[in-house]
Amino acid sequence: MTTAPRSDGRADNAMRQVTFQRNWLDHPEGSCLVTFGGTRVLCVASFTPGVPRWLKDSGRGWVTAEYAMLPRATDTRNERESVKGRLGGRTQEISRLIGRSLRAVVDMDSLGENTIIIDCDVLQADGGTRTAAITGAYVALRDAISWAHAQGHVKDASRVLRDSVCAVSVGIVDGVPRLDLHYDDDSRADTDMNIVMTGNGQFVEVQGTAEQQPFSRALLDELLSLGAQGCAELTELQVRALA
Repeated sequence: MTTAPRSDGRADNAMRQVTFQRNWLDHPEGSCLVTFGGTRVLCVASFTPGVPRWLKDSGRGWVTAEYAMLPRATDTRNERESVKGRLGGRTQEISRLIGRSLRAVVDMDSLGENTIIIDCDVLQADGGTRTAAITGAYVALRDAISWAHAQGHVKDASRVLRDSVCAVSVGIVDGVPRLDLHYDDDSRADTDMNIVMTGNGQFVEVQGTAEQQPFSRALLDELLSLGAQGCAELTELQVRALA
């Protein structure tokens, strides 16, 4: 089956251009501006000695994340959630996803009683903001852990991170699987899926929903393979950025 050409000219199995700009901010222990095509997310890692009270004296650390979008990250202005006085359900769900994804590759015992908070702020949205946030957050996290080791807060930085982590979106548009959905793809996809994987190819989380037509096991397998391909490409880009 042939779909209409993608609005950005990519092949169905092609990623957008992905870039990482490390140390984008001067003050944090780790920061990274990540771009997936027109999507731009600023990921900032803040390191703090100590842990929440429920972890005190456990010898274990904690990693968590917060996600937000700037009012004009999209084509119309959205009111700040702080003005509304509450976080939206989507914001909370994505924040938790980012935190889970990062904790999947962190050895909390090796981190010790220290806390790292990752703030992911979407500067511009063109689809795939949560996957870009996870992918950029890992780079910021890695730099924050290196800083903590240099400052003597972490004994062995090489043991804190068991692996890398990244994420990519896939979907079915007009019956055909596509990789790394930008907004035009996402807005008319029959199925939308986000895949989170480690650098060694293990799945951390798979979120998939049939928006229009239910999908078959065969299409699911194609989506998983396409997502694994995309995550392998992202892992290589992370390695290069951190070299």
